[in-house]
Amino acid sequence: MNKKRVNINRGAGVLFLIFGLLFFIIIVRFFTIQVSGKVDGVDLAAKAAKQYLQMDKIKANRGTIYDDKGEIIAEDTASYTLGAILDKKMTTDPKHPHHVVDPQMTAEKLSQYIDMPEEDIYKRLTKKGPFQVEFGKAGNDISLETKKKIEALKLPGIIFIPGSKRFYPNGIFASHLIGYVSQKNPDDPNTKMVGKMGLEQSFDKYLQGTDGKVSFEGDLWGYLLPGAKKKVQAPKNGDNIYLTIDKKIQIFIEDALSKVEEKYKPKNMIAIVADPKTGKILGMGQRPTFDPMTRDGIEKAWSNQAVETSYEPGSVMKIFTLAAAVQQGVFNPNAQYKSGTFYVKGVPNPIRDWNYGAGWGTITFLQGLQRSSNVAFATLLDKIGQDTFRTYLDRFHFGQPTNIGLPNEASGKILYNWPIERYTTTFGQGTTVTGVQMIQAATAIANNGKMMKPYVVDKIVDPNNGEVKKTKPEIVGNPVSAATAKQVRNYLRTVVTAKDGTGKLYEIPGYDVTGKTGTAQIPGPDGKYLKGYDDYIFSFLGMAPKDDPKLIVYVAVQQPQLDEKNYESGSVPVQMIFNPVMKNSLQYLNIKPAKMTANKVAKVPNVTNMNTSDAQQKLKDTGLQVVVLGKGTNIVGQLPAKGTVLIQGEKIFLKTDNNPSVPNMTNWSKRDVMNVAKVLDLKLNMIGDGYVWKQNITPNSPIQKGDLLVVNLLPMDKLMEKQAKKTSQENKNKQNQNKQDSSENSVSPPLD
Repeated sequence: MNKKRVNINRGAGVLFLIFGLLFFIIIVRFFTIQVSGKVDGVDLAAKAAKQYLQMDKIKANRGTIYDDKGEIIAEDTASYTLGAILDKKMTTDPKHPHHVVDPQMTAEKLSQYIDMPEEDIYKRLTKKGPFQVEFGKAGNDISLETKKKIEALKLPGIIFIPGSKRFYPNGIFASHLIGYVSQKNPDDPNTKMVGKMGLEQSFDKYLQGTDGKVSFEGDLWGYLLPGAKKKVQAPKNGDNIYLTIDKKIQIFIEDALSKVEEKYKPKNMIAIVADPKTGKILGMGQRPTFDPMTRDGIEKAWSNQAVETSYEPGSVMKIFTLAAAVQQGVFNPNAQYKSGTFYVKGVPNPIRDWNYGAGWGTITFLQGLQRSSNVAFATLLDKIGQDTFRTYLDRFHFGQPTNIGLPNEASGKILYNWPIERYTTTFGQGTTVTGVQMIQAATAIANNGKMMKPYVVDKIVDPNNGEVKKTKPEIVGNPVSAATAKQVRNYLRTVVTAKDGTGKLYEIPGYDVTGKTGTAQIPGPDGKYLKGYDDYIFSFLGMAPKDDPKLIVYVAVQQPQLDEKNYESGSVPVQMIFNPVMKNSLQYLNIKPAKMTANKVAKVPNVTNMNTSDAQQKLKDTGLQVVVLGKGTNIVGQLPAKGTVLIQGEKIFLKTDNNPSVPNMTNWSKRDVMNVAKVLDLKLNMIGDGYVWKQNITPNSPIQKGDLLVVNLLPMDKLMEKQAKKTSQENKNKQNQNKQDSSENSVSPPLD
């Protein structure tokens, strides 16, 4: 018994020692922590403070983009992300719940304000486990107005996470030039916005701001604790960018492009307006395009075609070949050459003029320019010299990016290895360019030899300190002299004014437009050029007014759906863009048209019953063009009648008393045909519109009163093309040459 008690006492003693030791350790630990304030080297006060310390980000505003007049093109606006708290622990007072109490009612109310079915909202609000849910795309970018309406419902647990979105108030407006922004992480609406295209991308480092932050001691729900202080680090907003783009001119471009897109549905189009004195781009548009707010249409065109796409320019390139020839002193406008075909040494197939090699016989080089003869420019290369011409291509900076300040700029490629490539480059085949390269090169012609670098950003302004970074106009070359540039503009003016000029459609009364047309072939997947009726890039590069150009406008339209049955020209959709954009822009800039020279007029005298010879002489003295219908010696009828006022050079028709006949009316206008039919008492049937292509009555054959006169009419450019084809076919038949072989010729020039 005593032994048992001794063992119990020993055990109790051991336990007492153990618990005493543990208690001692705890007391020592307690005092150590109390004195040092640390556990395992961790500062407990700091850790406690951190537990209650709240940190909020203050988002910086992305810089605003303005046009040259200070009107907003892109800016940040407030937006909110809709969220719902599901965790019941967030509610400490049942009378004031902080979580979603009634999912069914909440879903029903929210479905009226966000684009999500009620049942889908309900599913999200009844998920098990998550502390908080959001509503995907339907709950992002909530406007302030919608936020206020939802808040007025006083739905427990519904919260709004503040943010911002990019707003483009003009909709489709130079979209590829301006670009767009999106979240760096699309799955997290709280991540930073970054530029994805255009200026938004290339100037992202300027537009991006630096976020600020605010720190304070708060409770579990983020409320400021009593007596706590906030520490605020202010955000640095992004720089504001002012463009060279003029909103009015850009609207002119967008409107014109939209009209052509609707009517002709081309695959691609670009239009650029520039100030040749500075290099400022005043407008730049394209089709297809997209809405930067919604991204609608962006899948059709991911690139800025005027900057990122290179292509064969066609005969617009002749502007710069002409400039090289004039600068070298080898362009004699009155010298003659044989048009039609040109053989390059060692190459079996010739270079042909666009009318299938028919040409126009022996004509002057100025006429070759006006008719856009490829043979004329191939011939000029021999006068300029191949190596010399290559240096001019470098002087005009072809094959080099312009560094306009937009992303992914293409450089184009000068194809100049083989002799045939050197000749075809003179008229824009083989060698590739970009739209902005054409603008840059054209500034040298418009600006008296000084070639200006194109640019789209006028200045960058730091809103935090007012610092301004201004872009200064930059001369990047002097490829030709002022005298050469002026002379080239004079020659190019005749492309628009000459009777056979390919640019007649681009005349704008009062503004002396000068420029050059282009019809470039398009390489197909097999490397051969496409051969469809409208498988071309139709273009025009023009400037006005000629003597002191204020604007350069370049338009290119790829593969418009033309009316082949009626021989519709590819110049028509280009004109629908160029003419209104150039005219409206000049007028908007208050560039007044030149005074129009008054046409000399003549009052038609009465020559009825006069001798034919005397009547002809009397009318010629008034400056009228006399057409005698018949072989008689006396005049028995005239049209227009006496007293009519005509412009000198207009036709007057005289019917004779013997063997009246119909003349050859090819190329005549509809009005002249009507006068012939009326004065000869013929029945008239006109088919088509434009100028005479065919007539049913053989010229100068006898006719009777009441005979039927049938004429087929075509637009002038198509008439010229038909005539050229006819002449070409006759020549080919004589030479036993297959027309199909000609159309597949690898050096066959563009139809221009």
